[in-house]
Amino acid sequence: MRVLFMGDVIGRAGRDAVVERMPEIRSRLTPDFVILNGENAAHGFGITPKICEDFFAAGIDVVTLGNHTWDQREIIPFLDSQPRVLRPLNYPAGTPGRGVGVYPASRGRKVMVVQVMGRLFMDPLDDPFAALERELAKVRLGAGGGMDAIILDVHAEASSEKMALGHVADGRVSLVVGSHSHIPTADAQILPGGTAYQTDAGMCGDYDSVIGMKKEAAIHKFVRKIPGDRLSPAEGTGTVCGVLVETDDRSGLAQRVAPLRLGGRLAETWPAW
Repeated sequence: MRVLFMGDVIGRAGRDAVVERMPEIRSRLTPDFVILNGENAAHGFGITPKICEDFFAAGIDVVTLGNHTWDQREIIPFLDSQPRVLRPLNYPAGTPGRGVGVYPASRGRKVMVVQVMGRLFMDPLDDPFAALERELAKVRLGAGGGMDAIILDVHAEASSEKMALGHVADGRVSLVVGSHSHIPTADAQILPGGTAYQTDAGMCGDYDSVIGMKKEAAIHKFVRKIPGDRLSPAEGTGTVCGVLVETDDRSGLAQRVAPLRLGGRLAETWPAW
């Protein structure tokens, strides 16, 4: 089974790049399931119901969010009504939406998607490790356990926290992939227990920027340390960044994992399978 995860979509440049490249991606990689982090899709801050629907129409199966979940107020009621959009699992009880879902894939298979948000240099949410343990205790990976694939999106700032969660989940999920940093890391690997891992998938957006935002306003904030123009997404040609995992049909664990980078300023990389 092949599952593709695409990193944080930043503004229109990211949205356009994803939608334009999806037919080619589906044709060349033949993924059985596609997940996308969309928390910066609405002009860099949050997402709207319409943007979610546009992603679904383009062939995205599930959209995950993150620390910008609430930036567009209209998304709040949508989270309760649309199970294909996930916010971090470790928000407090009673928060709108859900942090985990089970979804149908081809040939009657089931994919579980979970998102947790880290706490280092982030909002002080509930413990992501404990929240993850509670969910993994309910299911078992593999053909005999009911879940053909389990994908964990770790939305976090610190690479150490992402890696720790990867090792905690090793052998129990198919893929642990980081989001939020907006920079693709060069550490795609299969951990000792059989779980595929990459610290950050990278963003889908314009890389002639400061993590997807226009350079001038971002630099001004660092250099002057006084309020300036509001950050807004860079508008050049977008790059699509993601991670593709191929799982064993019996165990649900990873057989192969590789990065995907298409278009824009980064060197193009297709999984060579």
